[in-house]
Amino acid sequence: MRFLRRRPVRHGRHVCIVVQNLPVPFDRRVWLECQALRGAGYEVSVVCPRGRGEPARQEIDGVRLLRYRAFPPITRQVMFVAEYAWSILATLVRLVQVWRDRPFGVVQVCNPPDVLCLAVLPFQVLFGVRLVFDQHDLCPELYESRFPDGARLPHRALRAAEWLTYRCSTQVISTNESYRRVAIDRGGKRPDEVTVVRSGPDPNRMRRGSPDPALRRGRAHLLVYLGVMGPQDGVDITLRAMRHIVHVRQRSDVALTLIGDGDDAPRLRALATELGLDGWVEFTGRAPDELVARLLSTADIGLSPDPKNPLNDVSTMNKTMEYLAFELPVVAFDLVETRVSAADAAVYAEPNRIDDYAEAILALLDDEVRRKQMGARGRHRVETVLAWDTQVPAYVGVYDRLTGRG
Repeated sequence: MRFLRRRPVRHGRHVCIVVQNLPVPFDRRVWLECQALRGAGYEVSVVCPRGRGEPARQEIDGVRLLRYRAFPPITRQVMFVAEYAWSILATLVRLVQVWRDRPFGVVQVCNPPDVLCLAVLPFQVLFGVRLVFDQHDLCPELYESRFPDGARLPHRALRAAEWLTYRCSTQVISTNESYRRVAIDRGGKRPDEVTVVRSGPDPNRMRRGSPDPALRRGRAHLLVYLGVMGPQDGVDITLRAMRHIVHVRQRSDVALTLIGDGDDAPRLRALATELGLDGWVEFTGRAPDELVARLLSTADIGLSPDPKNPLNDVSTMNKTMEYLAFELPVVAFDLVETRVSAADAAVYAEPNRIDDYAEAILALLDDEVRRKQMGARGRHRVETVLAWDTQVPAYVGVYDRLTGRG
């Protein structure tokens, strides 16, 4: 599809970002990207689903938000095809509205899913608009990880959709080097067409504050999990490790708080009861930033229980970097990109071994000096290597090169 790349960039100072997975500004990575572009002098519009109580049109900090009604939840068998079709149509309608207000020269598509490029295609063909693919997830690997025994046809369809997005894109933004290699090897992109922009935390906004002893619920130690609760995220491993701590090792001094939500949350709540953990585990649901900050400032360890699977092994976990920002040592399984993120600020258990994971937690809980040293190393790593400010030049540089401003 090289004909999509021959036309000159028009209206290059106006960038439209398309998101389907989360509303904006709730999607922190996308919101930081919006602010980075605004700071570099670009006009920014966003097309995304509408969260509860949010207006269809809104302007925040100079960023124009055009939101569409989110697809209603229906049965799993119908959901994916219908939701993707709805997302393409709703995105196209909003893109037309943005274009009428102010034509754009570049559209950044954030996955999942990998079908939103179809909504951008008419603007590429008719007006020479360029597509930047901000690849947040490897969707074929996500399918393999969620449904290891699933049918092959959906997997092939996901590979085809990913390939189409690669081919339509002028530039690809990858969240780590593993994703970059996929874009080059599987997607056929040239190395100069793929840029790594990590999802770094903001160390000014995310920093450890005063602990709140009440959040420990009468226990000496607090463990926290922060993030999405899907089948591939390993939250059930956290609960089973907690069962080992409480009922096998007979530890009564440890509490666990799970922050977040997801399609696996109802099953996880039932599992906590089934494992006899109702007195030790608390689910907050999706929590406001203020509560999250208090919990992370009180906790002793941040848990990253993502099991080794085709997706997790090569993915950067945002929760891990947020733990580091709050000076929390991390317990994780030994995954490729988790080691890149946390380095020596984490303890690594043998992949998918629940007993090994639980014992790693206990060993760290019983060594306060080591916890503090690891927390300090993690915070230093955030400030010097992982912070979003260190990623901004690479991100804005993609647009400066694309529009001839570099």
